[in-house]
Amino acid sequence: MNRRHFVTRVAGSGLLVATVFAAGCTTTGTSASTDPTAKKKEIDSGVDGALIKLFSSVNGSRELAARAQGILVFPRVISAGLVVGAEYGEGALRSKGSTVGYYKTTHASFGLTAGGQSKSEIIMFMTPEAYNKFVSSSGWTAGADANVALAKVGANGQLDTLTSQQPVVGFVQTNAGLMFDVSLNGAKISKLDI
Repeated sequence: MNRRHFVTRVAGSGLLVATVFAAGCTTTGTSASTDPTAKKKEIDSGVDGALIKLFSSVNGSRELAARAQGILVFPRVISAGLVVGAEYGEGALRSKGSTVGYYKTTHASFGLTAGGQSKSEIIMFMTPEAYNKFVSSSGWTAGADANVALAKVGANGQLDTLTSQQPVVGFVQTNAGLMFDVSLNGAKISKLDI
């Protein structure tokens, strides 16, 4: 494939990704795009569902969440692309059981990406320093502002103790269960304007 053909395909893939996200972002609910209260309610409902799923499928996750200073939950992160991939999701930050803010996540990737999928991402801030740094930032990038240790489950079905002792712990789950071969590094997180 010559360079010009490759550039055309990459540009076309980027346009496809943008189109998918534009369509996906406007069809999240009947009134979510125009009514901030309805949008917040929809996000909070999704957060509840993602946490219930995590707690019921990963032994020790409820106890880890109870120790966390804050939990950032993106119940539905949609990824799509061909050569250029992109992800987008909206979620909420909870502290001591209450929602304290609404956020969005975006992530671009290059390489062999095909199709689209939906997953949930949960980031637990385990130390006051990690939580305060996130809350006080105007934009936060996983891997640059803090390393996110992806949770691992041992052979006994329990969370790996070394992972659970990190300042920031992340979970990525699909309908098939917890994902272990992914990274949250590079995800850009910023406040959602609702």
